[in-house]
Amino acid sequence: MALVLVAIAMVAGPAQGGEGEPAFVGSAACGACHQDEMAAWRNSHHDLAMAEATEQNVLGDFDGATFTYGDVTSRFFKRDGKFFVHTDGTDGKLADFQIRYTFGFYPLQQYLIAFTDGRMQALGIAWDSRPKDKGGQRWFHLYPDQKLKAGDPVHWTGIDQTWNFQCAECHSTELRKNYDAAKDTYATTWAEIDVACEACHGPGSAHVAWAKGDRSGPNGLTVQFDERKGVNWTLDPATGNAKRSHPRISAKELETCGVCHARGTKIAEPWRPGRSLLEAHVPTLLYRGLFEADGKSLDEVYNYAPFRQSKMFVAGVSCSDCHDPHSLKLRAEGDGVCLQCHDGAKFAAVSHHHHAEGSAASRCVSCHMPVKTYMEVDPRHDHAFRIPRPDESVRFGTSNACNDCHADKDAAWAAAAVERWFGPHRKGFQTWTGTFDAARTGKPEAAALLVQLALSTDAPSIARATALESLADFPSRDAVAAAQRALADPDPLVRLAALRTLRPYGAANIRPLAGRLLADPVLAVRIEAASLLADLPRERLSPQEGNRLARAIDDYVTAQRVNADRPEHRVNLGSLNLRQQRYAEAEAEFRAAARLDPAFAPATVGLAELYAQQSRDGDGERVLRTALARTPDSAELRHALGLNLVRQRRTADALPELGRAAALDPATTRYTYVYAVALNSAGRSNEAITALETAHARRPADREILLALATINRDAGHREAALRWAERLLAIDPSAQPLVEQLRQTPVR
Repeated sequence: MALVLVAIAMVAGPAQGGEGEPAFVGSAACGACHQDEMAAWRNSHHDLAMAEATEQNVLGDFDGATFTYGDVTSRFFKRDGKFFVHTDGTDGKLADFQIRYTFGFYPLQQYLIAFTDGRMQALGIAWDSRPKDKGGQRWFHLYPDQKLKAGDPVHWTGIDQTWNFQCAECHSTELRKNYDAAKDTYATTWAEIDVACEACHGPGSAHVAWAKGDRSGPNGLTVQFDERKGVNWTLDPATGNAKRSHPRISAKELETCGVCHARGTKIAEPWRPGRSLLEAHVPTLLYRGLFEADGKSLDEVYNYAPFRQSKMFVAGVSCSDCHDPHSLKLRAEGDGVCLQCHDGAKFAAVSHHHHAEGSAASRCVSCHMPVKTYMEVDPRHDHAFRIPRPDESVRFGTSNACNDCHADKDAAWAAAAVERWFGPHRKGFQTWTGTFDAARTGKPEAAALLVQLALSTDAPSIARATALESLADFPSRDAVAAAQRALADPDPLVRLAALRTLRPYGAANIRPLAGRLLADPVLAVRIEAASLLADLPRERLSPQEGNRLARAIDDYVTAQRVNADRPEHRVNLGSLNLRQQRYAEAEAEFRAAARLDPAFAPATVGLAELYAQQSRDGDGERVLRTALARTPDSAELRHALGLNLVRQRRTADALPELGRAAALDPATTRYTYVYAVALNSAGRSNEAITALETAHARRPADREILLALATINRDAGHREAALRWAERLLAIDPSAQPLVEQLRQTPVR
């Protein structure tokens, strides 16, 4: 029997700041004065976020319990006072692994296993810590339907379960990953193992010195959480809703909470409270796959993005209006937390909620904060505070709180009930469902709706930002004009998205617009500008412009190096080097990405593109075929191989690869477009037109598809069909006017 026992060094205890910077002093130093806050924090989710695996902290059954997943039966046991699991390791063989740390405590507890290279991996089998009568007190797998095996990135030994990158920052205080890219090892450190005082308040040495002194002058805290100071909420009898006594002028609380309660990408460490979240993290927008078209959470996106959509956030509500920041409990029980600001006589009444008094369905959260369950056993409320819209479910297929409970009824039934209760007219605060549905399905009206939302003065900034980024798929003068206006927005999330609007237009064309943001005060905005303009020829720039661009590119490179343990960031570096014709550096980054995750297709595609630029398509074909042997159903790899074979003038070999890519991923209409062009070039115009018409049915406003339908029909002698397609293109793209005029003047054959 193999035995895996690993000792790794983790730095615990107060961390020193740089010269002249405050240092971390530890929660014990804070508790000496702040006893009430310390008592509230003890045994909270933050306090128990991570701990040593001891008898006191381990909740799971390690008395010989077994759990079977696929064809692997794991056994949990103790030896010499330590906790072990006998399960499949990196080679797929059974071995004993010591549990080093617990991760969380309720409603589930995960377990971390250390490896000699400094990695810690999160076991895929977790303990359900709920009471037995709630279905708990059992082992379960976090991915019950996948049957993961060693070598899969999501297997517990795989790259997607590496604690150092995936989880660590949000379960400990002042986490430093300390990844050594040259050695592919970690020396991760923390100031405190759990989420303690200084995780939110920043390093405390200056504050301790102030407290021990005469307490004159600034109190030494990194941030003053004063958003609620002196604020009153007064109930408006006319609406039944409270109004803030004065506007909230910052979002310090949300930005601090958002470091861990937002889904996004880390771009710098450390982050300090009081700074913009986008100084260290790029939060996700309302993307398809993560959110429904109306903004409801689909995937595990936490609370930041949902709350930024809400009327509550716009009205000035902060996280701590509802949650005690130390215990993390609600400020009041049940509906009481809502009735702090909403008139109970109006809203906590059957005439409003239309459910039995005192029932679970009558609670505010049942309708306005619908629940989704993550990690199999962890129900979480959506924090967008929306009104139920079954009428939108009928129109757009979105979910709604009514049918979440009344699953035996359809959305039309629920919509009729809501109309009987509240009348035919309702709007709600989140009004963009039709816009994002149109964008996602490629409807002709999508571009105009996105511009309208991007320029809205009423919509929350995260919705405007999502509209701006979506406009990159619908290039037009109006889209550029919307981006130009948004580049000056006070919200850095909007400025960032406005830059992304400009992606289709080329560095030389967008230089006057994007160049100004190379010196933006917020890191995420600067590096986005740098990524857009990185391949501008330096000789065409003034010395001042060249210096700004060089500094921003340095920031971009540093941001990617923060996550040098991830293949996507190594590909970003490879692509940057490729654009700047630093071929050796580009190849090194693409190969590093492939080593980190051999199944990560963009690494192989990037390498093939590099070889294409070097006239080495034979080498490109070899790496693509090697990757396809591992992942034969990758549309991205099939498409890249097809293009490679076209460049080698092997059209007959290329067509099946391009066709397979289009079939594997029909949602990416670019694959169908390229396949159709290749078919047409091979003299198979009828097949090309059929493929394009199928793609058009999926995305009616795709301009490449419409243009190809017009031109291929024209060249095949189908003038009327060509004119019909060209006129459809003209309806959404004025630049198609010359093509329409040409076709109108072409005599019928």
